[in-house]
Amino acid sequence: MLTLALDASTYAGDVALLDDTRLVAEESVAMKDAAHERLMPAVALVLERAGQSIADVDRIVCGAGPGSFTSLRIAGGIAKGLATGASKPLFSVPSMALTVGGASLDVGRYLVAVDALRGEFYVGLYHVSAASDVIELERARLVAADDVSGIAHEFDARVVSPSSLPDLPDAIVAHPKARAVARLGAWLDATGPVDVATWEPAYGRLAEAQVKWESTHGRPLPTE
Repeated sequence: MLTLALDASTYAGDVALLDDTRLVAEESVAMKDAAHERLMPAVALVLERAGQSIADVDRIVCGAGPGSFTSLRIAGGIAKGLATGASKPLFSVPSMALTVGGASLDVGRYLVAVDALRGEFYVGLYHVSAASDVIELERARLVAADDVSGIAHEFDARVVSPSSLPDLPDAIVAHPKARAVARLGAWLDATGPVDVATWEPAYGRLAEAQVKWESTHGRPLPTE
């Protein structure tokens, strides 16, 4: 089975093509660039390197966040567009699972901590099994930055984060990797494909630009 996987929950986008669990090709790109959209070209490059087209792909898997609002929106839009245009099933996985799965971690518990700005973090609890499967124990939730260490201690978990954490010098720095989909077979089998028409990434909360607009104008941002 050919799987095209992509994630852009941080300021780095990642694309991989897998044949069952074997990595065929992958590409990483910077997402924070106002002048260029780099994720779709990365998808095209991965397919070109593999000598495949989107018609050859059996399914598309997209990291669902939480994380950067704009980057997630770009990745989600590309995934939905490809799935719709090529009539392929679209699957959704937590980007935190791709973070754990993309790192070389021993068997054990890991607390993924993603900077949510405003002095807060998204945290999610994961377990790496003896078979190297990544298992979600607790879904992502929003907590105060000062609480991350205590939560990790409560669950006897090692902290993993895409960003360096000065207050947690032992934290593992790791980024979501699309190839980690190979370690999420149980998740994909259990959840099945999403409804392409209605699915959206887990943004976590409103975009910073919307928060600033509403704060300035004292009313919700119009949607129509």
